Amino acid sequence: MALRQIRIMGDEKLEKVCRPVTEMTPRTKELIRDMLDTLYDANGVGLAAPQVGILRRIVVIDIGDGPLVLINPVILESSGEQTGQEGCLSLPGQAGIVTRPNYVKIKALNEDMEEFELEGTELLARAICHECDHLDGIMYVRHVEGELFEVTADEDEEKQEES
Repeated sequence: MALRQIRIMGDEKLEKVCRPVTEMTPRTKELIRDMLDTLYDANGVGLAAPQVGILRRIVVIDIGDGPLVLINPVILESSGEQTGQEGCLSLPGQAGIVTRPNYVKIKALNEDMEEFELEGTELLARAICHECDHLDGIMYVRHVEGELFEVTADEDEEKQEES
């Protein structure tokens, strides 16, 4: 297991659409483990593969309930609205106000390449939407209402709601 370097906004890999995962290989399993290690080391909530330079449709999320691994996630439904502070591990020290759905339902594959569905509200819904955007080359700053603002390291750890 290893920590991967998190790409910073402006890196061309963050602007590309990712390719689907078609089979689970040892390298893909290692990538997932490394992504989780990197996520936890950075005190994040979510991390998408392009943030570590890999253009595959893989997301890891942990909002405090244990890790979720989403391979080839697709949002099936969304509803409601929530507006709040959002940050990103690829834009450290910055945050902005973003409106996202308050509920999402997705389908994805797990690490055994088995399809499952997942419903999420509030922070989980926000994290899923944020990370799925990464898979399509979209940074959260496209959704920011108003200006980005700086957050201190303490605020970043306490309030960071996204990867």
